[in-house]
Amino acid sequence: MSQRNTVIRTLHDVGLAAWFGGGLMGAVGLNGAAATAKKPSERLRISAVGWARWTPVQLAAIAVHGVGGIGLILSNKGRLAAQQGAKSNSVVKTVVTAAAGAASVAGGLAGAAILRHADEGGVGVTEPSGDSSEQLQAAQRVEKVTQWAIPVLTGVLLVLNAQQGEQQRPVAGWLEDAKGRAKKVVGR
Repeated sequence: MSQRNTVIRTLHDVGLAAWFGGGLMGAVGLNGAAATAKKPSERLRISAVGWARWTPVQLAAIAVHGVGGIGLILSNKGRLAAQQGAKSNSVVKTVVTAAAGAASVAGGLAGAAILRHADEGGVGVTEPSGDSSEQLQAAQRVEKVTQWAIPVLTGVLLVLNAQQGEQQRPVAGWLEDAKGRAKKVVGR
């Protein structure tokens, strides 16, 4: 690789790390802890308030990841056009990023609806009680899916990112000269 993209790669990776880690912590830690509250209405309120506090950070993480991703695409457009597998990986990453973004928006909207109906209570954060309104039940169904979809989808992005990093390494037995041209190394 003849140029360094440390800033945009950092934006891309740190944004994704925060998005993945925050989603996983929310599903496991926040929703898990909120489900232990004694009062059913508190279970919903604690979880919804926690997710609402996380939302601005999550949106910033998504934006930072997006800026870094766009920057990487622009700086690597020659490689993406020429290297086998690089373009398809980027297309898949774009589709998965859009799906993770959609899941994040859907989860945020569901969380807001859960907060509006928190007084109805629930068996758990994503499990309605027998007398829950249809609006609350619908929001809890969405939250049940999105709380896991976000870390799964962003986890897939981490794997695809690692794959792209491997694609950028020189092939064994080849080195780049000062002008970035590949040269076969004898004896390897």
